Amino acid sequence: MEQRTLYEILEQTADRLGDRPALHQPCRRSDGTQYRSYTWNEFRDACREIAAALAGLGVRKGDVVAIASETRAELYLADFGIMAAGAVSAALYTAYHPADQVRTLMACGAKIVFVEDPGMLKRLRGACAGQADWQWVLMTGEEQGVTTLGELRRAGAEAMARNPDLWPRLRRAVRAEDPAILYLTSGVTAEPKMALVSHRALAANASLGPEVLNAGPEDSTLAFLPSAHIIQRLVIELIMVYCGVPVWFSEGLLRLPHELITVRPTLFAAPPRVWERVYKTVRMEIDRRPEPLRRLANAALEAGLRRVDLRAAGQRVPLWLTLVCGFADRLVYRKIRGRFGGRLRFAASGAAPLGADLARFYMAIGLPLHEGFGLTEGGIVILNPLGRQKPGSIGKPLPGVEVRLAEDGELHIKCPYLFMGYFDDPRATASVLDGEWLRTGDICRRDSDGYLFITGRKKDVVITSAGRKVYPVLVENLFKTEPLINQVLVLGDALPYPVALITVNTAAALSLKGMEAYKDRPASEVAAAPAVREEVERAVSRVNRRLAEFDRIHRFRVLDRDFTIEAGELTATMKKRRDRILANHRELIEELYGVKGKL
Repeated sequence: MEQRTLYEILEQTADRLGDRPALHQPCRRSDGTQYRSYTWNEFRDACREIAAALAGLGVRKGDVVAIASETRAELYLADFGIMAAGAVSAALYTAYHPADQVRTLMACGAKIVFVEDPGMLKRLRGACAGQADWQWVLMTGEEQGVTTLGELRRAGAEAMARNPDLWPRLRRAVRAEDPAILYLTSGVTAEPKMALVSHRALAANASLGPEVLNAGPEDSTLAFLPSAHIIQRLVIELIMVYCGVPVWFSEGLLRLPHELITVRPTLFAAPPRVWERVYKTVRMEIDRRPEPLRRLANAALEAGLRRVDLRAAGQRVPLWLTLVCGFADRLVYRKIRGRFGGRLRFAASGAAPLGADLARFYMAIGLPLHEGFGLTEGGIVILNPLGRQKPGSIGKPLPGVEVRLAEDGELHIKCPYLFMGYFDDPRATASVLDGEWLRTGDICRRDSDGYLFITGRKKDVVITSAGRKVYPVLVENLFKTEPLINQVLVLGDALPYPVALITVNTAAALSLKGMEAYKDRPASEVAAAPAVREEVERAVSRVNRRLAEFDRIHRFRVLDRDFTIEAGELTATMKKRRDRILANHRELIEELYGVKGKL
């Protein structure tokens, strides 16, 4: 039967898997972390109870109900319950300042807000400053006068018991064309917008899961990304529900390395920053080993990379190299894969460009990453095929997706997964649609095999005063395998040459020779150390040797701090906001060009 709504996806999975485990929520106790598990039947029943209770609170079809919480099992219950009631579910980016979250709540007209705990409730109420107050539901903990999730579920169960027709009536009222989710875009190039997506589009996108992932109840995954983001919401929530994959929830980024080892997921999706950090940690650990072990590990990695390059070129891998890589797998590769639990069979990277060098590294150690492409307005639309990945490529269009490249290389897509439009903003909607085609804003190229490669964001292209086009992302990606470098921003629009602002990894900086005296000093002093400056210069030189003359970084500055969400320089998904970074560091950039007061 074709799915009409997202609830029907959950219902059919529950009918198929019943009392098998669906969700595993960590509960920290004095004797260690334990898990509260929900079966598929419990998940479905909770969804019905929440939907019935929301109807009793006056929530009507099309109303917006918001969720302010880190990703956890109770969020999944609330999310499906909201959508089953015919309401629109809007998850907030909790990494943003509470005042920003309150502005979002006011802009979308949220009727009820689910909050994670009393602490989150206190922060949001404090940020309201008397402007507004909502009906709140606490997902965990208690607060006087505030309804808890448990109380809400009991009220829904009682309402259905009193009125047996209540749930069937709610279920019948929700249709495939109705809006289901209100996404808050991350706001990389402008203020965040809110995008409405229908049940039909989300269900159709989720239905690709079995074909693309070949996933089922014997698999498992680990959820740690914010639920406001499409990768978490669509891939780790909706597709996992469609396929019946149990989801384990993380306690946070600091616990993630341990959880990967204990949960041992078979499916895992993460943004490039996670894969980059693991790579840089491995490189730092290798560099600290005695010289014989260091040389052995480096030789093992070089052999793996050589094999990757031969395969990519369609050339035969010689027997001796196959034997060397087999030996390297036992000594090196397997240990690196063990950091992800040792069972990972599908690893995906998305939300930002990964970079070919990182992709080659993971392919070399036997953990090929499936880089893909998706966006709030269009769903997940492009992915590297299983077993046929190309380093640096976002892959090929998924079933049902058509792509075209405009004259300037901008990627346009047409598919059944497109959004309904921006919330209360028809002008913004019209600006990204060309009939049935969505303008993505990404510059792309396509190779002879049909694989697509992102060159950069259309708005981010730098055109120097000499008229040369520089694509910052392509340059910045070359630094991803430099352990010392944390973030790089390349600038130069309408200026003579490219320059860069660079932030450093403090742990990697302290491991450099000559940094012993900086061990207990602030990060700002570590970044300014002569040894750090010299190593950054070497890293810039290595990258410049790989670039054409007009792409090369002519001058750079090492900042005394990293880019942050709090300073407005990063989105909640850790993408750089170039305009804000430029504004915050304008004086430094003017010094790089010697044009004080002219930028």
